[in-house]
Amino acid sequence: MTDAQETAADTALRTTGGGPPDDDVPANGLPIPLLEPREGIPPVVETEDALAEVIAAFAAGSGPVAVDAERASGYRYGQRAYLVQLRREGAGTALIDPVGCPDLSGLGEALAGTEWILHAATQDLPCLRDIGMLPTSLFDTELAGRLAGFPRVGLGAMVESVLGYALEKGHSAVDWSTRPLPEPWLRYAALDVELLVDLRDALEKELDRQGKLEWAHQEFDAIASAPPAPPRKDPWRRTSGMHKVRRRRQMAVVRELWTARDKVAQRRDVSPGKVLSDAAIVEAALSVPVNVAALTVLPGFGNRMGRRQLEQWQAAVDRARALPESELPQPGQQVAGPPPPRAWADKDPVAAARLSAARAAVSALAEELNLPQENLITPDTVRRVCWEPPTPGTPDTVAAALAGHGARPWQVELVTPLLVEALTAKA
Repeated sequence: MTDAQETAADTALRTTGGGPPDDDVPANGLPIPLLEPREGIPPVVETEDALAEVIAAFAAGSGPVAVDAERASGYRYGQRAYLVQLRREGAGTALIDPVGCPDLSGLGEALAGTEWILHAATQDLPCLRDIGMLPTSLFDTELAGRLAGFPRVGLGAMVESVLGYALEKGHSAVDWSTRPLPEPWLRYAALDVELLVDLRDALEKELDRQGKLEWAHQEFDAIASAPPAPPRKDPWRRTSGMHKVRRRRQMAVVRELWTARDKVAQRRDVSPGKVLSDAAIVEAALSVPVNVAALTVLPGFGNRMGRRQLEQWQAAVDRARALPESELPQPGQQVAGPPPPRAWADKDPVAAARLSAARAAVSALAEELNLPQENLITPDTVRRVCWEPPTPGTPDTVAAALAGHGARPWQVELVTPLLVEALTAKA
């Protein structure tokens, strides 16, 4: 049993903060179902007047604030928030509708300097940033669970193992753009922030016990200070099934269909996959149909699709067919950085030896520290340092290289000795 698993089974941790007291834990040891928020389901904030009251209440509250957001992934275009949940001592729980209140910058300003508690923060921060909310400091309970070595770090699993409560998770993938939102969904949303503060406090104690609290603070600071991710280059290359597409003309068909689909999806505000599936795009690329009749017989372009839609997709295929060779996309465009590791043995056997030694050392240390390898150091960072090692390969130069790739000080301290030794490996 790992340290984290022993801790999860420890009654002292399970009763930290708002966890169930000893006399509430069932005799069979099963978690207690959490069925209702402590103060009931709050009304959804949909007007500026109601929002002003929430801002005043949360500004007057004390301690950290639990924050969550619900999106409509798979239903709507983009990743905008359709519900924001908050909870703070002295203010209770608030459910805010960003459709009715699209500018929450006033709330963000009221919480300036307050620690935000989120679960899997990097998933919610982009949509919160879009509506004017961005923390100056945060505590990520999912990342804390990873660093502490918990085997399952979903919110429900963490609340159950640490606090002894069972959350109902049946509404995580619903269409949150639905209006009005059904009461069971609102109950679920309120419960998602009900115990985040308690979970944060328990995990902070556990990280401190394991000597990892400073590591966590460095990780949280890096997330809070990270700039918005830049737009993806050639996002059409991420079409599912793209590995089947080999020829440049076929790749042009994928590009044209992907671009046409994206414009339609954005205009209709629906998920691109509901407009045209990736599988259909790849089928059209492999066949390069010459007319609508040929397109219609392909999977994904059947009888359920109207004539106008079919003509729209065929027009995209025709644009790709008409492109001169000089304008066709290049195959296998490699992003900046080293080649795929499987090619290293042929391209540079010495680099392959360095990578093998580095991976083995990182894996062993991660196991010893009881945390995932990717949290000890990202695989991409290891690859980059092993492919183009600093010269000379001293502790100072390796540490500088790691820091240059975004490694935090705690990671640099732990990983530098491993890579210094790995860089001397011979083929």
